[in-house]
Amino acid sequence: MLLAAATVLPTAGTIRAATPASPPPAPGATTELVPGVPPGPQQPWQFDTPDQMLPPKVYTPTREEDAVEPRDAAPGTYDLIEYVPLGDAVAKVACSKQAGPYQRQVERWLGLKVDGKQSAADCKAIRNFQKKHGIKPAIGFAGPVTWAQMMLISARKNPNAAKKCPVRTYRVACVDLDRQVTWVQKGKKVVFAPVPMRSGRKGYATRAGWHTVYWRHKNHWSTLYNQPMPYAQFFDGGQAFHAVYGSIHTTVGSWGCVNLKLADARRLWGVLKKGDRVFVWGRRPGS
Repeated sequence: MLLAAATVLPTAGTIRAATPASPPPAPGATTELVPGVPPGPQQPWQFDTPDQMLPPKVYTPTREEDAVEPRDAAPGTYDLIEYVPLGDAVAKVACSKQAGPYQRQVERWLGLKVDGKQSAADCKAIRNFQKKHGIKPAIGFAGPVTWAQMMLISARKNPNAAKKCPVRTYRVACVDLDRQVTWVQKGKKVVFAPVPMRSGRKGYATRAGWHTVYWRHKNHWSTLYNQPMPYAQFFDGGQAFHAVYGSIHTTVGSWGCVNLKLADARRLWGVLKKGDRVFVWGRRPGS
């Protein structure tokens, strides 16, 4: 199964940290990365998002339609599955000897010696972090999912510490493409804590700048994939916040929408309203 996956998965070594000047992958880092364990129920190896390429037809949903809640995601859908070297995945190693694409960034975050080289001490520290946060497989490889979790943790205390999201007296949905997190603030108060997201891939970037939530459709369906886009909140043409029934931690981005886990999209639905403002900045790592 893992060997077959290598034929359909894109390389992920080009994903880099969300820093102003992203460094190249660490020396010796492999570029052939695959999910380290089989995906959860109903999850394909590579997941394309059911986005809305063109602006949707806007209408007012009936009470009966809005009363229907989107179906729940299958257990395991949002498990944190790290992308690891193919050889490590096949051999099911206990501790990877390879430097990951985020080696230096992870070393710095964990307070380790920053040299971009994998060591036994590095692997142990990274494994401990992965085990603590439920990242599988916990083999100490500094991959994109481990780094994304670190970015989320860093954002939770004060997501707008860098003051990149404008502070206004009204609600602003902040979309940080650099760290792949989104939150909502009103003034300086965070009214919706940071959650992980997946934004647009290369060539289909989530558009930066100011936008406005102009249509909300709880049970929207994609015109491209004929698949559900639960809790869709459109803010720029066909781009919207919405849930996906699959991992948001794939190495390939969306077709422009801001993809969320179902529970996060449901909570965001209860926070934002039509007319609320959205501010997008930065660049998705690897795009």
